[in-house]
Amino acid sequence: MAKYGFLGLGIMGGPMAANLLRAGFEVTVWNRNPERCASLVALGARQGQNPAAVAAACDITFAMLSDPIASMEVCFGVEGVLAGIGGGRGYIDVSTVDDHTARRIAAAVGERGGRFLEAPVSGTRKPAEDGTLIFLAGGDQSLFDEALPALAVMGKKSHYLGAVGQGARMKLVVNMIMGGMMTAFCEGLALGRKAGLAGERILEVLDEGALANPMFRVKGPMLLQEEYPVSFPLKYMQKDLRLALLLGDELRQPLPGGAIANETFKRAGAAGLGDDDLTAVFEVVK
Repeated sequence: MAKYGFLGLGIMGGPMAANLLRAGFEVTVWNRNPERCASLVALGARQGQNPAAVAAACDITFAMLSDPIASMEVCFGVEGVLAGIGGGRGYIDVSTVDDHTARRIAAAVGERGGRFLEAPVSGTRKPAEDGTLIFLAGGDQSLFDEALPALAVMGKKSHYLGAVGQGARMKLVVNMIMGGMMTAFCEGLALGRKAGLAGERILEVLDEGALANPMFRVKGPMLLQEEYPVSFPLKYMQKDLRLALLLGDELRQPLPGGAIANETFKRAGAAGLGDDDLTAVFEVVK
């Protein structure tokens, strides 16, 4: 059985690594804050000293990191993945980054004799805990095929989309749409309540028609209670919107709706809501 590594044990990475352990896989974990390793070590994980050591000891190493800067640091930094990769071992970055970052990491891993796959996920904390994420992969297809048993434990569907960069682009498209939907949802609830409509009735009507969707179903009650337990931090939603807009600029695709959503999330971040759930954008909309 393959040996797996897992780098980054935050809101998403911790549950994903835990699912691998519960499925009986051998897993070595690392996190910048080593205290986050404790609960996984209790489940049977080994604790790696640094990313290089994990990549050297494991057949396939996953990374779930906060943004492109973190992905670059873990790969290229002192005692980073590049110092341990090689010999055909695999590195799978499941973080949400831009396509340029993914291709740069892929090239460096290939030069060291390793294999690279980007596989950002569609899903937040609950799907990560439940093992129902959707993986959007691009890169080395042999690595994708070898990693499928692990991906199947952490997710309900894995899409192979071709060359490195296509997974990143798909994820940015998905999250840009999500950000736009969330701002429209918040505006609609705010308008309806100020017009004298009961929030619960608005959610009921939405759920009965063409606008019914899992996000509104889950997030709607949170908005009405004005409580925002963190599933997907607002600051990361804004980061993804920014990256989507940069891709739009590069491809000369106008994205006025995405730009408006980005500005709304920027306002929420400036209001000190960046570490709250993305639903906290309601605080600046209402």
